[in-house]
Amino acid sequence: QKTSFHRSQTLDFKNGYAFSRLPREGVGGETLYENQLSQDELDDLCSKGATLTYGQVKRSAPSTFTPAFVAYDKKVLKFDAYFQEEVPISPEEHYRIRQVGIYYYLEDDSMCIIEPKVKNSGLLQGKLMRRHRVPKNEQGDYYHWKDLNLGMDLTIYGRTYRLVNCDSFTKVFLESQGIEVNPPEELVSDPYTEQRRTPVQKRIVPARPDPFRQFLTYDTKVLRFYAIWDDTNCAFGDHHPCVIHYFLADDTVEVREVHKRNDGRDPFPVLMRRQRLPKIFVDKNKNFPSCVLEITDHEVKEWYSPKDFGIGKTVTLLGRTFLIYDCDKFTQDFYREKYGITDFQPVDVNKKPLEKAPQVIPPYNGFGIPEDSLQNCLSLFPKPPRKDIIKMLENNLKVLRYQVALESPVPEDKNRRFILSYFLSDDTISIYEPPVKNSGITGGKYLKRTKVTKPGTTPENPIYYEASDFTIGSTIEVFGHRFVIIDADEYVLNYLERNAESFPAATVQSIRDHFLPRKVVVETTSSGIPKKDLDDLIVEVQKELKLQQPFNTRQFHEAFHHFDKEGSGFLDKTTFLNICDRFNVPTSTILLKKLIDYCSCDDNKVNYRDFLLAF
Repeated sequence: QKTSFHRSQTLDFKNGYAFSRLPREGVGGETLYENQLSQDELDDLCSKGATLTYGQVKRSAPSTFTPAFVAYDKKVLKFDAYFQEEVPISPEEHYRIRQVGIYYYLEDDSMCIIEPKVKNSGLLQGKLMRRHRVPKNEQGDYYHWKDLNLGMDLTIYGRTYRLVNCDSFTKVFLESQGIEVNPPEELVSDPYTEQRRTPVQKRIVPARPDPFRQFLTYDTKVLRFYAIWDDTNCAFGDHHPCVIHYFLADDTVEVREVHKRNDGRDPFPVLMRRQRLPKIFVDKNKNFPSCVLEITDHEVKEWYSPKDFGIGKTVTLLGRTFLIYDCDKFTQDFYREKYGITDFQPVDVNKKPLEKAPQVIPPYNGFGIPEDSLQNCLSLFPKPPRKDIIKMLENNLKVLRYQVALESPVPEDKNRRFILSYFLSDDTISIYEPPVKNSGITGGKYLKRTKVTKPGTTPENPIYYEASDFTIGSTIEVFGHRFVIIDADEYVLNYLERNAESFPAATVQSIRDHFLPRKVVVETTSSGIPKKDLDDLIVEVQKELKLQQPFNTRQFHEAFHHFDKEGSGFLDKTTFLNICDRFNVPTSTILLKKLIDYCSCDDNKVNYRDFLLAF
C-alpha cells in the first residue's frame, strides 16, 4: 500500500564546511526512533539492576550512518552493447548494427543509453533513453546491478541489447560484490558502414598535360582583348564595348562590359562569368535533351584556346558575337613569342556621325498663337515662348486706345463703335464694344487680348500689327473682320510725340492732324468766344453719350438738386466734378469739357441746369 519513497536530506553546509547528519525521517516520511529496541527489552532494562561492582559495561558508539547516494555518488557502471535494427526500405542493406553505451548509476539505480554520434550517418544519434529507473517486468520490479553481466541479452522497452564488454571499474565492482563476470565478446560492426569504408578503385586514365604545372607557369598571367558586342539585331540593341580576359592558368574566359557615365544601363561588372567556353560540340543524338545543367568534357570536342583570339577576329561566346579590335601590351608580347605574330594594328570601330535630318515644322493648325503651337514641335514637354522682359517692364500699363468702326455689308453694323486697345508691353490687341441702350446688340468684350497678324502673312513667318500701323482712317483686319480707325485717345498723341523717333512721320502726322480741330475748339472756348450755340453743342454731346455705358439719369438729376441746398441752380466746380465721377460721366472728352466750360461762371461755379439739358 506504500506509494511514497522519498528520502530526507542528510547533506548540508555549515560555516563553509560540508557535513552529513542523521536522517530525521525514514523513507517515505516514516518515523525514526532513536533506538530500535522493542518495548519488552526496554522494560527489562529498566527493572534490571547493577550486576557489576563498577557499574554496567559501556557500549561502543554506533557507526556513522552514510546514505547510499553519498556512498555511490558519481559511481557509474558502463557496459558496451549493440542492437540490431531492421531496414525495410533500402535495397543495399536489410538491417543495421547500432553500437551503444549503457550506463548504470549506483546512487539511485537509474540507467540511460547513449549512442555515439557518427558523422554523415543520417540517423538521430545521441541519448536514446533518458536517465531513469528501468522496469524489469510487469510486476513492478526494476533492473538492478545484480541483473547485469557480460554475454547476456538485455531487453528494455521491446529492444534487445547485447552486452559485450565493460570498463575496469565495472568489472572490479561486480567482482567485489561476489558476481562472476563473463568473458567479453567482440563488438559487432555494421556491415554497410564497413562497405562504405572500403576504398573505391579508381579508373586508370591515360596521361595528359599536367594542369598543376600549367598553373604554376601561367598564374596571374591574363590575356586582355578589347572587343565590341554588336546587339543591334535585338530591340533597343546597341554596340557594347567589352573586355575579354583569357586566364592562361586554367584556360578560362571572362567577359566584362565597359560602362560609361550616364549610359542608361545597370552597372553589372561581369557580363560572362569566368569559365571554360566550348568551341565545337560533339555530335549528339537527336533524342538527347539539348538543355543540360553543366557541360562535361565528353560533350565538347574542342575548347577555346589562345590561338582562337586575335585582333580583327570575330568570336562567338555562348551565343554572343564579339569583334576583337585591340589588345594590351602583355598580350602582344605573348602572341609575338609563342605564335610569331607581329601585326597588332587596331581596328577602327568608332561610329560615324549620323547626318542630322532637317526638322520639318508642320503647318499651323489655327489653335493659339503660332509661337505657342511651335513649342510642341521643338520638345516633348513644351515650354511657354520666351517673352521680352525688358520691353514688358518699360511699357508696363502703357495702352494706346483707338475708336474703330466695323466695315460690314450688314446695315445694323454701320453704327457700331468699338474701343481697340493696343498694349505696348507685348504688342497684343483687345477690342471692346461699349453697350448701347436699345441697340439690340449685346456689348462687352469682342476680342480677348492676343496678337493679331497682318493680312497676307503666312503662319510660318507671321508679321504682327505694331503701334506704327495704327493711323486715322487706316483699316485693321482682325481674323476676317475689318475695322476702320476713326478716333484716338489724347494719350496716343502724347506718346507718339514723346517717342517720335521710334515711329514713322506719317503716323505721328496723322494723329496730329486729327487732334488739330479739337485744339482750336478748346482754345476758342477758353478765350470766351463761343464756337457754336448751346443747342448744337448739346446735340453733339448727346450723340457721344450714346456710345458710352448707360446709367440712371433720374438719380443723376436728383444728385445735383440734393447738393444745391439754396436752389440757386449753381454748384462749385469741385462738387460738380465729384458727382460726374460718381456716375462715371466722361468729363475728360472734348465735347463735355467744352460744355462744362460753357456752363461755368467767373466765381468758379457751374450752372448745372444748363448742363443737365444734355441728359
